[in-house]
Amino acid sequence: MKTQNKLYAGLLVAFFFAFTTLGFGQKFAYVDSEYILQNIPEYTDAQNQLDEFSQNYQAQIEKRFSEIDQLYRKYQADAVLLPEDMKRKREDEIISKEREVKKFQEEIFGQEGQLFKKREELVLPIQERVYNAIEKLAQVRGLGIVFDKAAGASLLFSDSKLDISDDVLQELGFSNNTQRNK
Repeated sequence: MKTQNKLYAGLLVAFFFAFTTLGFGQKFAYVDSEYILQNIPEYTDAQNQLDEFSQNYQAQIEKRFSEIDQLYRKYQADAVLLPEDMKRKREDEIISKEREVKKFQEEIFGQEGQLFKKREELVLPIQERVYNAIEKLAQVRGLGIVFDKAAGASLLFSDSKLDISDDVLQELGFSNNTQRNK
């Protein structure tokens, strides 16, 4: 089913190309945003900061879950000797600590968590600069459409002559430092 959907998407893209090229004379190009971003040192620095941020918080979370696991093991060892009210109290304590850690984990790694906000702070301005450079080049060259090869779009074929990724890097003031994924 997936290959059938890809085939339909590919045919749709091909018909779109044919229609717009023949009908309106639009000019096309594509970029590889992964390649562009890999060649921007600020982006690499931002990714490293995000990785470090993520690893630090992940270590904290793992430590807390380990402590909860130790509490649970101790509870299991002591359970046969504890009266019911003490069992409930210790169970509630373990459950409460687990909820706290899960809440903390959500605050850091959730959809609107600190990692998301940090990514917006560090990466979004770079992505906006790249987009603005692409837009400027598209206007200067009279391009009607610019596709992103890295975005997972159904780009079945691309002529390397239409790739303006290096031009975008040049527009941003960077050179290509990484290998191409052509």
